[in-house]
Amino acid sequence: LNVLDYAAQGKTGQPLIVRDQIDRDDFTIETTGEGAFSRRANLKVQDGCDFMCSFCIIPFARGRARSRELENLLDEARQLVKRGAKELVLTGVNVGTYSYDGAGIVDVLDRLNAIPGLARIRVSSIEPTTIPEAIFERMADTSHALVPYLHIPLQSGSARILKTMRRLYTPEQFINFVGEAHAKVPGIGIGTDIMVGMPGETEADFEQTCTLFIESPLFYAHVFKYSEREGTASVRYEGKVAEDEKTRRGARLRNLSARKTAEFHSENAKRVVPVLFEHCEDGYWTGYTENYIRVAVRSDAILENRIERVALGGSRGGIVLGSLANNSALEAAL
Repeated sequence: LNVLDYAAQGKTGQPLIVRDQIDRDDFTIETTGEGAFSRRANLKVQDGCDFMCSFCIIPFARGRARSRELENLLDEARQLVKRGAKELVLTGVNVGTYSYDGAGIVDVLDRLNAIPGLARIRVSSIEPTTIPEAIFERMADTSHALVPYLHIPLQSGSARILKTMRRLYTPEQFINFVGEAHAKVPGIGIGTDIMVGMPGETEADFEQTCTLFIESPLFYAHVFKYSEREGTASVRYEGKVAEDEKTRRGARLRNLSARKTAEFHSENAKRVVPVLFEHCEDGYWTGYTENYIRVAVRSDAILENRIERVALGGSRGGIVLGSLANNSALEAAL
């Protein structure tokens, strides 16, 4: 597909959408070249989705689920670690559905764990119905590089709305699952996605979402307004929610999210935990704990791409302030 062939047509009143047929076969990606790399690096393991949520255009725009060949992704992982990456973040459209030549997502995690020098493995957003319980064992095992963190989309706490969304779980199943993760993995951080304003969402539906979020172990929510996508089933649904009402609901959930994040920070205060430092601004180095708390430490030392133990203190503006625990044993071990 050559964009220059279409640029010559000039500007028109309607957008021109050109889409090749998407291959459903498993795939490889040309691995990275030479050069320095540091901090966290994304590692794509999967693309596409077979889940036909009524609001989502991804199965049409990105194609059906397909997985990256295992040795190909492991080759890139080794190169990234060799170039300095301390943490790999597994990405994809529906990561938990990874399946290649008999290997599933847990096999990917274990093979990555065997790479010398890789300190952390983090799974990006993952659907609740695709998470094997064996992941909990890896997260709870301090010798395994998989960090105690999950980002699991909820979308709605209303059983009725989840059904119209064509999600594959009930609110009860979701809350039971995150409760199990919280019980089995000490210190786990669990975040979520929530959509407001799905057609047909009433105030009662929205209140059910707020209640579930408040009563769950979730410590933050990415909040999105429902937006129509031509070609999805939901564009035909009745009961459209007004934009100002979407805005109100979104603002309330974001306030709840900020409150729950502050509570999670308080629960973690006074702990001494490893932090992977990334950036420095105004004398403060910032980075993330294994359970995805953003931490800031004042230091004259160069901490970029170092893992150091930090004593966590209070939070300010969504960031936890901490102090170096003067123990570089973990970094030396890497």
